[in-house]
Amino acid sequence: MGGTLPELYPLIMILAVATGAFLNRRYKTTLPIGTFNRVWIGLSAFSGAILTAKLPFLIPGLPGFTDAEGLLISGKTILFGMVGGYFGVELAKRSIGLKMKTGDTFVVPVAVSIAIGRLACFCGGCCYGTPTDLPWAVTFPSIDHLARHPTQLYESVFHLVAAAVAAWMIQRRMLPGQLIKLYFIAYFCYRFLTEFIRPETQIVGGLTAYQWSTITFIPLFVWLWRRDAVALRRLHAASVE
Repeated sequence: MGGTLPELYPLIMILAVATGAFLNRRYKTTLPIGTFNRVWIGLSAFSGAILTAKLPFLIPGLPGFTDAEGLLISGKTILFGMVGGYFGVELAKRSIGLKMKTGDTFVVPVAVSIAIGRLACFCGGCCYGTPTDLPWAVTFPSIDHLARHPTQLYESVFHLVAAAVAAWMIQRRMLPGQLIKLYFIAYFCYRFLTEFIRPETQIVGGLTAYQWSTITFIPLFVWLWRRDAVALRRLHAASVE
């Protein structure tokens, strides 16, 4: 049963952060930049993620994000945190005049961290799904006694698969400089679809706030992909000349 071991929640979250930090350090060593710049970029990513993960709780009256406890203590949204971490890195790079692509080094650490973090959600009994009669349904006694989709486990598997695919693509130097955006777009699509099996409040057009967020984020990151693809082609052409 999920949600029956809330005491494991902080321990698993610590494991998630520690694992992410370890992998981040390992992947960052492949960047030809100094230690200070690596640390600065890492801290900016972490700070941007933490701050924007709380952002929805600052919007007055937004369904599902209005409780004071969520703002001050437990509330956070991975969706906004990922985007905030991305732009935190971009601001950090701009502040030190670094123009090289660093996003690929974040994909595996971030994906593995979130995968582990979702196991904490499963133990804590949060982020659960809608009732279902599927054989792998799980009950969360702290909520009710209905058998529900273990959406935390679904998402954990998604991020583990994303990490494995990204590691494989990095080894083969596939889509260099674009993997972080591919990962984000894939997650936005995944999250849009799985919102239909999560008991989130529908706000407009039968869609949740998370779904409307993904509808905004997908074209934004497609545009960033296209912009960076043009820049990379120009850089390659210039180096050939």
